[in-house]
Amino acid sequence: MRSIRRVVTAGLVGGAMALTAACGGGGGDGSAAKADLGAGAGASKPAAAPTGAAPKVSKAAVSIEPKAGSVDVAPNALKVGATGGRLTTVKVSDKSGKEVAGTIAADGSSWTPSAALAVGTAYQVSAMAADADGTVATADSSFTTLTPEAQAKASDNVDNNATYGVGMIVSVEFTKDVKNKEAVAKGITFETDNGTVVKGHWFGDRRVDFRPEGYWKPGTKVNVHYRLKSVEIAPGVYGGSDRDEPFTIGRSQISTVDAAAHKMTVARGDGQNSEINITSGSDDHPTWNGTMVVMSKEGTVRMQSSTLPGMTGAPYDLQVPHSMRLTTSGTYVHGNWWARNSIFGGDNVSHGCVGLKDAEGGGDSTSMGKFYDSSIVGDVVIVKNSIKKETLAPDNGLSGWNVPWSAW
Repeated sequence: MRSIRRVVTAGLVGGAMALTAACGGGGGDGSAAKADLGAGAGASKPAAAPTGAAPKVSKAAVSIEPKAGSVDVAPNALKVGATGGRLTTVKVSDKSGKEVAGTIAADGSSWTPSAALAVGTAYQVSAMAADADGTVATADSSFTTLTPEAQAKASDNVDNNATYGVGMIVSVEFTKDVKNKEAVAKGITFETDNGTVVKGHWFGDRRVDFRPEGYWKPGTKVNVHYRLKSVEIAPGVYGGSDRDEPFTIGRSQISTVDAAAHKMTVARGDGQNSEINITSGSDDHPTWNGTMVVMSKEGTVRMQSSTLPGMTGAPYDLQVPHSMRLTTSGTYVHGNWWARNSIFGGDNVSHGCVGLKDAEGGGDSTSMGKFYDSSIVGDVVIVKNSIKKETLAPDNGLSGWNVPWSAW
């Protein structure tokens, strides 16, 4: 009977303690109950009362790779995932507090950064996930990305804030072979003010050219975004450059050379079209057929027959005015001051270039002088009906317009 009485007394004391805590007072009954409980338990201090149910443990688990304290981490190695629940919050930031943009998957199982992390940078990661009951699990990590030992320079043919013709192709060349071409393509993006879509096409392992499906619309504002510094373009080699290069597409000027008729038709967007007598490549040195783009305006250029492979006929060494390069291999549209007047519009005598009447040293009022002044880099020059039936290679200059969009 004595053991039973102790149990009942303990139950009553529990009720008394709860009342004391709620009211904040002390009565004779409460004191006696506490003393009785202490003596019964054999403890020197009063036992703590239960405060509620044990905290729930989430069925969700958050995983972060790399582990905390990792160094020399690859910029694309960050992985955040959840099992037994869904990710609710992921925050990744560098030591300055700048957050890394990213997206939680639709099923909540993973988080992916929008771009590779920066190299040589310390990061902190905090992530939360909730199970079906809403109970939350958390995880944290901190790590430092690697510092590249090898970099490749990427250069292009665009100047900041310059204006180009509607045929402009942006050509990017790397100083080292690119193995991870997909990652590089994602690291070079084009922003246009009118939604023009631009795609890249690789010529070998070091050159990628970009263009839209058709010629640019006059007035288009373009900004090329390079985000290659943290892109591993080949094992152990990084792109080394983050920069923006804005440019504008100017008026339209498309010139069509009919080699058989010895004429060039110049069509401008403002409707001021014209036809100019020309001379193009001879039977021994015909001009390439196909679509070309003015690569550069070079002014007066020294042209020598000794630099032309397979050259036949009398040797020459001339200072050629108003020279505009069309191909890497040396095709120009340029001024010609040494041929007789009847050649223009009547015969093809050049070594592959397109020649317009000019004065020695270059005359502003001559056919070539006027054409030169009206032209800009990126203008289109199309050659047809040349005796040489082949179309020039698309990587010879900015000649990618000769590749169908479906194959670009």
